[in-house]
Amino acid sequence: MNQEERLKYMNMLLKSQLSSEKDDLANISNATAIVMACIERLNWVGFYIMRDDELVLGPFQGLPACNRIEIGKGVCGTAIESQKVRLVHDVHQFPGHIACDSASNSELVIPIIKEDRVIGVLDLDSPEVGRFTELEKEYFVKFVDILNEYIEWDNI
Repeated sequence: MNQEERLKYMNMLLKSQLSSEKDDLANISNATAIVMACIERLNWVGFYIMRDDELVLGPFQGLPACNRIEIGKGVCGTAIESQKVRLVHDVHQFPGHIACDSASNSELVIPIIKEDRVIGVLDLDSPEVGRFTELEKEYFVKFVDILNEYIEWDNI
């Protein structure tokens, strides 16, 4: 499969998972596994969920990560503050980058916003500088849109 076919397949797998299981925690846990299975050259993928005005670690795959991230701090906190996708080619050039895993060199963070409510982020890290593409950004925005169709975030 080429890159776009793989991304389409990933979103198809996600929809299949979400439509056949009603437990939201199980679904977002499997969402991280789907990403890791479909997307190459990642060292971490997971969710940070808003709790009491900060991001708290949710389901993920990879090495242990930061438990909490303040709004406006690091790539994830900045994505929440701006409510915009952050595609960072070199995290070492990003002001205030939080190095949970020193092996991470690039990052893609998709804010999760449902019905004008900030839920959290989907965070992807890679050991490669410049790893993430605009095409991946587009498909991961769709990935989050699919999650928002099925997930009741208050159940997480």
